[in-house]
Amino acid sequence: MEGRIIRGIGGLYYVHTGSAVYGCRARGIFRKDNFKPLPGDFAQISVLDETEKEGVIDRILERKSVLVRPAVANVDQAMVIFSMAAPAPSFNLLDRFLVMMERQGVPPVLVFNKRDLADRKDTDSVRARYAGSGYPIVFVSALEDDDLGEVRDLLRSRTTTVAGPSGVGKSSLINRLQSGIRMDTGAVSERIGRGRHTTRHTELLYVEEGTWILDTPGFSSLELPIMEKEELGSCFPEIRSRQDRCRFALCSHLTEPDCAVRRALEQGAPGRERYENYRLFYEELKGRRKYR
Repeated sequence: MEGRIIRGIGGLYYVHTGSAVYGCRARGIFRKDNFKPLPGDFAQISVLDETEKEGVIDRILERKSVLVRPAVANVDQAMVIFSMAAPAPSFNLLDRFLVMMERQGVPPVLVFNKRDLADRKDTDSVRARYAGSGYPIVFVSALEDDDLGEVRDLLRSRTTTVAGPSGVGKSSLINRLQSGIRMDTGAVSERIGRGRHTTRHTELLYVEEGTWILDTPGFSSLELPIMEKEELGSCFPEIRSRQDRCRFALCSHLTEPDCAVRRALEQGAPGRERYENYRLFYEELKGRRKYR
């Protein structure tokens, strides 16, 4: 029987076969090969007890993609959710996540929740910030179903890993998008301005035929992926699209003459704020290499 792993807790994997969910252990060969099944994996299982819905995972089918963080398999895109207020968005944190997704080859979609707490000036500022990236951007309120049509269209017929900081309304939004498992929600801590972690493990949620959401625990900090500083520009679409026109093949886009990236910004191209984060990340990678 074939199914899909929807979550794994303490060595027990729950496999959705379409008609039922089976609790399965992985065969010993997986431990021997140091191979860990992941949420999102397609698996072949043997049923041991139909009444108790127990089984064993015999084989993991070939993965088309795998992410390190969040640790999930077979995703088509990443939907990163931040809030417009309470808490205010950390664009440094968001850009770190986008670099991580670019590095892993997963197309990102940006969703900003709590639109009702922001004004037009705030949303226009966010749009302008990411105008040069080409990323789809949606502003929603998890409290209003009318806002969710565009999000549903972006999710349809895809497996989407959904991630974001705690307290941005991620679980509330997911509850609106699917009618299966209801995720726990938590209020934002008034003392620290962050939400309590309400998703404690990665969960694959069925939305409709061919459409899945991978909900992941919230994060409050992210390290840049292991990479050379010269590779960072390729993780910013605004830079990647122009760097071939720089005079030097290994242009850092910081000080070199005839840099197409800086020239475009000087001429008014969008992305000045993102470029400032690029500069910070470049120096961070440079320092990391220095102290290895």
